[in-house]
Amino acid sequence: MTATDKAAPDFRCSVASLAATEPLEGTASTVRTFLLLESQGPWGVHALREGRLDPEVAARLVELEGRGVRPLLIRRPGRRSRPGEVSLFTAHVPSARLERAVLADARELLDLDLTPLTDGGAIGLEPHLEPLFLTCTHGRHDACCAELGRPLAAALAAVAPEESWEVSHVGGDRFSPNVVVLPHGLYYGRLLPAEAEEFVRTHRERRLDLEHLRGRSSFAFPVQAAEIHLRRRLDLDAVDAPRLVSRSREGAATTVVFEVAGEQWRVQLRTERGEPARLTCRAATPSPAPVHTLLGIDQLNRRTGAPA
Repeated sequence: MTATDKAAPDFRCSVASLAATEPLEGTASTVRTFLLLESQGPWGVHALREGRLDPEVAARLVELEGRGVRPLLIRRPGRRSRPGEVSLFTAHVPSARLERAVLADARELLDLDLTPLTDGGAIGLEPHLEPLFLTCTHGRHDACCAELGRPLAAALAAVAPEESWEVSHVGGDRFSPNVVVLPHGLYYGRLLPAEAEEFVRTHRERRLDLEHLRGRSSFAFPVQAAEIHLRRRLDLDAVDAPRLVSRSREGAATTVVFEVAGEQWRVQLRTERGEPARLTCRAATPSPAPVHTLLGIDQLNRRTGAPA
């Protein structure tokens, strides 16, 4: 056993990340389509393969996982289940579409044609109009997610009991507590329980929390970071703006163009490998994570496309 292994039980990746002032921007997992299935757990290290799902249901979800859909397990904070009810949600981030069904048993999933999800399509469930607040509490995957996620999940549930769920591993354990807001695929990190009420109110007003935003999951990492930098520059928190126009890359440099209220803005960044660090509580060795450095933001001339 190495020295790193011996220290692992006491190491907390979220504490190390915060101490290193690691930025949140551009760290959201890249996902365009989500499928959420209620399962009380326990979930195991890999929720789909090691949880208590029916084996055929688990196999179906694993198959979808390999075809561009992100299956996640959800449960009510405190594992409060409703007998005879298994909630199922699908979300397509680019179109901000959220659907829901209530199943009598998880095996009913096997009767549904889920193939359209792999191309971003709907599967005919009922539209769900309120945002979902998904807090990662997957302690078997990472200790920080349970220790920091559960208090936040409880705080969100106190404000929005019907829309708040605990969720299995979403990525970025070191930014715990992590919250994903659907249908827009917004990843947040380091949100505190005391901030839950304002956070819910902000999203119900179709606004974003720019302080804790990690990125929009339908965008590549540099584009996520570019959107956040532009939002902060313009003090823009409306959920539907800005609109992505184009993205180009040359070596480590990425140029992203957004449109805001009819005007185009160019954001330029450089992406490099950061200093090696233990990115999860279970990590035995340090690994580098990408760091996106802002190079500049320019408003473009609508006629020439050059900086105004």
